[in-house]
Amino acid sequence: MEKQSVLIVDDSAFMRKMIHEMIEEDPRLYVIATARNGEDALLKVEKFDPDVVTMDIEMPKMDGIRALEIIMEKYPRPVVMLSSLTQNGAENTVQALSAGAVDFIPKPSGSISLDINNIKKQIVQKVITASKAKVPKMIGTARDERIPTVTTNKPSRSLIAIGTSTGGPRALQEVLTSLPIDFPSPILIVQHMPPGFTKSLADRLNKLAQIHVKEAEHGERILEGTAYIAPGGYHLSVKESPELTIVLSENEEIFGHRPSVNYLFDSLTSLISHHLVTVVMTGMGADGTEGLIRLKKALPGTHSIAEAEESCIVYGMPKSVVVSGLADEVLTLKDIARGIHKATIR
Repeated sequence: MEKQSVLIVDDSAFMRKMIHEMIEEDPRLYVIATARNGEDALLKVEKFDPDVVTMDIEMPKMDGIRALEIIMEKYPRPVVMLSSLTQNGAENTVQALSAGAVDFIPKPSGSISLDINNIKKQIVQKVITASKAKVPKMIGTARDERIPTVTTNKPSRSLIAIGTSTGGPRALQEVLTSLPIDFPSPILIVQHMPPGFTKSLADRLNKLAQIHVKEAEHGERILEGTAYIAPGGYHLSVKESPELTIVLSENEEIFGHRPSVNYLFDSLTSLISHHLVTVVMTGMGADGTEGLIRLKKALPGTHSIAEAEESCIVYGMPKSVVVSGLADEVLTLKDIARGIHKATIR
């Protein structure tokens, strides 16, 4: 296997050294160069043409987000961001994912941290995944591309459940901003993301979308036309008593995930009075497949949409659904919102 080259961008010499050592310990990777800020990164990307870039967000002269934007415009390639575990860091991370970053790695504590060794495995894994990812084209839903409003006085008995992972924030932005303001059904979303980042993701999507988007809260009633994103570190499920209600739990991880798409899908098997539409989009692994098998067995009328390979940043989770014969439709990202709308407005 050909080694993948990595450019490390960080204003801290200590961090550059630590990340350099971690990456070079893996036989699949090597560090082709390092850079101390965004301006330096642009010069090194042009000179060395790395396969993957790890990019710190907060740097002098030119920060990581601005450097990322220029890289995606002039030298598109996979970029993995390093982010601090602060509210501002979370907001910047979500902005970076929207601007084209494939994934991010949360720093354990601040910009210089001896705890960086604790996430060595995560850094290597995410860089390897990024090296295989498709670099997404810049997205942005124009108003004339949005689905026309469909006014109806009938209460919706449909429920949408979406699962995604690597590349998910950009995919969610494309789908949710395409839905009309009067979209009649609630949407439940599991996005693989650690604690501290899902609130910023929900807030950003809420500003961009016409429907209401929020981070899910335990015990709240599920309302029509609202999208609920599972908080990082919590499983999201549903109970009917008699109204649909959000249930959050810290039960054990499922195949390394909490929140888990399988967990969400399993919780829907008792909703016999609802028409269910599931969507599995870009992401590593197969989370969602086993839950979807059980859901379709319990409720055969469940309509399943999988994202097509051509638009996936990482064709893992949707591929598993397709290969398992569970997909009723396979749609490119730009067509998923219309597919959801068509399956919902019956």
